[in-house]
Amino acid sequence: MTHLPPVTPDWSYERAHWRRGYFRVAGVDEAGRGAWAGPVTVAAVILPNNLGDLPFRDSKQLPAAEREVLAAEVRRVALAYAVEYAWPDEIDRLNILGATHAAALRAIARLDPRPQALVTDYLRLPTDLPYSAPARADALSYTVAAASLLAKTERDALMVRLDAEYPGYGFAAHKGYGVPAHRSALAELGVSALHRRTFAPVARLLELRLMEES
Repeated sequence: MTHLPPVTPDWSYERAHWRRGYFRVAGVDEAGRGAWAGPVTVAAVILPNNLGDLPFRDSKQLPAAEREVLAAEVRRVALAYAVEYAWPDEIDRLNILGATHAAALRAIARLDPRPQALVTDYLRLPTDLPYSAPARADALSYTVAAASLLAKTERDALMVRLDAEYPGYGFAAHKGYGVPAHRSALAELGVSALHRRTFAPVARLLELRLMEES
């Protein structure tokens, strides 16, 4: 059997914007979109366009220690970066896609210098900026990979801190995702203020508790 080499990022999507005269290209990516608890976290990063090959990779492909090292390197070399959160109340109000869009637009608005174009990980944003939104952009684009590293490491660190505020749920370990241990803790402890009440497993538990009380 022939094994294809793993996909690695390059500057292809950025170069497409550079050829049109847009030299400040921001990569945008999120972390935590599928979690049951905690915020969805969106990072936006503008990298200089003279860096050549970089070690940045999709954060999902890397162990935690390597993600931390590379995230520090992103902060060191970036022209600008910003991280924004959409918390559960916003997610429940707007739905997860709308909340992700809102957090992405806030992160983009905080960049200084301002971006002239965007590359996102299949996130089609309501913006006047020209953008490309290929699937798996975090594995294909250096700027999106950089954003992926910041979004993932910032969210993971936040969930570790929130574990102390909401003990018993195991947020430091599973980061709010729907693993069996989280499901068990949710059934035992109930729904916390950190949970997304419109997400099906949480909504079902709330409905059951309401039926029990009626």
